[in-house]
Amino acid sequence: MKHVFPKVLGYRVDPLSLDESANWILERIRRDKKPNLVVTINPEIIVRALKDKALNQAIRTAELTVADGVGIIWAARLRGYTLPGRVQGVDLVSKVLKIGGPSLRVFFLGGRKGTAVAAAATANRLYGTTITGTHHGYFENPSKVSDVLEKVRTSSTQLLLAGLGESQEKFLNANRSALGAQVLIGVGGTLDILAGTVKRAPIWTRQLGIEWAWRIGSNPNRWYRIPRLIRFAIEVLKEPRT
Repeated sequence: MKHVFPKVLGYRVDPLSLDESANWILERIRRDKKPNLVVTINPEIIVRALKDKALNQAIRTAELTVADGVGIIWAARLRGYTLPGRVQGVDLVSKVLKIGGPSLRVFFLGGRKGTAVAAAATANRLYGTTITGTHHGYFENPSKVSDVLEKVRTSSTQLLLAGLGESQEKFLNANRSALGAQVLIGVGGTLDILAGTVKRAPIWTRQLGIEWAWRIGSNPNRWYRIPRLIRFAIEVLKEPRT
């Protein structure tokens, strides 16, 4: 029997809970040799993918796409799908690291200089995570990219956590084989939260599904995201329902 997966503006969303998603990742690490790309999908990334061919390809070819944003839950419900709930990047990473413990070999990539190091130290202290390496996220020069790829590839990494802003999914997808890790996840600001340089939104905003509003309201530099959220809502509402 063919499984029918929820789709939001044509993008598949795997109907897995937080625990199921974490177990999926750890199972792939245990038994797969090929790289698996995990995308935590939200309204913004979908809006960007509508105009960005490389990002579109990364999402469509990802082995796992889970609902990070409350807008994804809403859009799926309009299409008649009920998702188990949000699988936010920081929660997913924390769950995987906790279950994986010292046996999990992880590389931390991204953020400003020092962020990946601090995030890795927190993971090791809280979960006993085995750190295979760290590197900041500023390596646009082609020769530097090659150095980073080689550093990850030769580190016996099982899980690569990449906080590279809006380029992270494209970078991971384009360099799957060269990186050599079994699971690759674009984690956005999760490294900053683990490093302690950014505070997570209050729990009540997450419970009400308005964490996005709190983040935008508390940081004027994020206001550029509002048009994307509006565009997402418009596209969802005008999409034909079958």
